[in-house]
Amino acid sequence: VQLQASGGGLVQAGGSLRLSCLASGRFFSTYAMYWFRQAPGKEREFVGAISWSGGSTTYADSGKGRFTISRDNAKNTVYLQMNSLKPEDTAVYYCAADQAPTFLPDRRSARYDYWGQGTLVTVSS
Repeated sequence: VQLQASGGGLVQAGGSLRLSCLASGRFFSTYAMYWFRQAPGKEREFVGAISWSGGSTTYADSGKGRFTISRDNAKNTVYLQMNSLKPEDTAVYYCAADQAPTFLPDRRSARYDYWGQGTLVTVSS
């Protein structure tokens, strides 16, 4: 599967952005999808994940209550809706895909083989 993230940009603190990750190839609905982010000088960190059907989601504490992950399997797309953005949310955001047989989100980025190219989100104060 090939992934392409988009939707990043510059936004003021308190604003919102919706990121998209478009997957090419077949069987998108068999992949759990993940969002990670990497700020300058920092390691890539887990943001959240969604199961194949969209019925299960999990989030890092940093995004709980502000971020929502959803997916549209008919469009081969997963979304990351980010509200109440903070300057500390500034990072390159990446999507990743995993075809493991069970949805047991692993927050270590090294676990995943399929990545999008990243989209930059900058939140100004």
